[in-house]
Amino acid sequence: NDIEFIYSEYFNKLEIARFSSSLGKYVGYTEFGVKNAERWNSDPSELARRKAEKERYCKHNVDID
Repeated sequence: NDIEFIYSEYFNKLEIARFSSSLGKYVGYTEFGVKNAERWNSDPSELARRKAEKERYCKHNVDID
């Protein structure tokens, strides 16, 4: 429960959007990022794929640290 998976999208060194496993959705930080976040959030397969990353990547590697 205390592990969070964060996936960020960047353009020209500027973070435009971010997926957070604690929110379970994308959040946009620029006009371009907001439009993409809305598109990604409306796609159930995209959200399921990102939510599964917490299980696949984070929980698998937590014991290494």
